Amino acid sequence: MKLYSEENYIEWLDRLAEDDFVVIDDFISPEFYTHIYDFFQQRLDEDDLAKAGIGALGDHTIDKKIRGDYVYWLDEQRDSELKVFYQQLHELVGQIKRLCFLGISDVECHLAYYPTGTFYKKHVDQFKERSNRIISFVLYLNPDWKEGDGGELVIYKENQEIKIEPFKSRLILFKSADVEHEVLTTNADRYSLTGWMLNNPVGLGFLNT
Repeated sequence: MKLYSEENYIEWLDRLAEDDFVVIDDFISPEFYTHIYDFFQQRLDEDDLAKAGIGALGDHTIDKKIRGDYVYWLDEQRDSELKVFYQQLHELVGQIKRLCFLGISDVECHLAYYPTGTFYKKHVDQFKERSNRIISFVLYLNPDWKEGDGGELVIYKENQEIKIEPFKSRLILFKSADVEHEVLTTNADRYSLTGWMLNNPVGLGFLNT
């Protein structure tokens, strides 16, 4: 059973194709938002998140001057509590493959926690050693974000700086290799579920360089 209409997907993916990104508000229901936010908090309480690094394979390093977030890599089989999210994600991937004619073969994603005072400097979501990311997505999980809390996503496009507020349940999709972006410094803790649609299965991306 589809969660969204054909018209929804056509509108969203036309904008993605034309602008290189699209913002979709209220992508998940209030009930499932609560469910996934509680799952996130449980991972934090159990100290399951690790300091995020930059680069891939042998170039993976930790550099607090570039990014300050902590992550928990998700696994669809292990993290079965997120079954509804994965159903929604698979539907979205299927529509992107069908309407955008993209060869997506896998997805990887993690929970991302930015403590107050952290950021992620300007970058693109692609590695020299592993260039298999096609579409990036970020689902924001901040319960009561308000102006002044910081942590906005800034997209740099054609001499523009497009600032996107991380409102609860807002989803953004963008082209991984084409969209330069950054996360501004947080003045309050920031929560998201971030991932990538891949043209090679996880673990094989280094072959596509």
